[in-house]
Amino acid sequence: MNDTPKPAQQPQQHKITIDVPRELKAAYANVAVISHTAVEIVFDFAQVLPRTPRGTVVARVIMTPAHAKMLQMALTQNVANYERQFGQIRLPVQQPNIADDFFRFRQPGSDDDETPEGDQ
Repeated sequence: MNDTPKPAQQPQQHKITIDVPRELKAAYANVAVISHTAVEIVFDFAQVLPRTPRGTVVARVIMTPAHAKMLQMALTQNVANYERQFGQIRLPVQQPNIADDFFRFRQPGSDDDETPEGDQ
């Protein structure tokens, strides 16, 4: 009888093939508006042109909080890989609320300090 403990088995990795439709058009976004409910996180990607007071949403992605957290982890890893390969990404301005300035729209008719419903 062999009492040697067996090593924990890793879950088997499955390869997934992702098809990109030929007619799919890439969308450029320089702003993301992120909101959430208890069961999903909504990413509205938008374009805002210089010297214009309005932007246009070019894509909306809705995912579960768990998938959003995995996306956050993947982005963190990919930014680290990018910086290792190409050097540090320098932001235009170092300030505490830079994410709010670039990734949160002010709702029409609201005060600058109000948070849109769902944002936290």
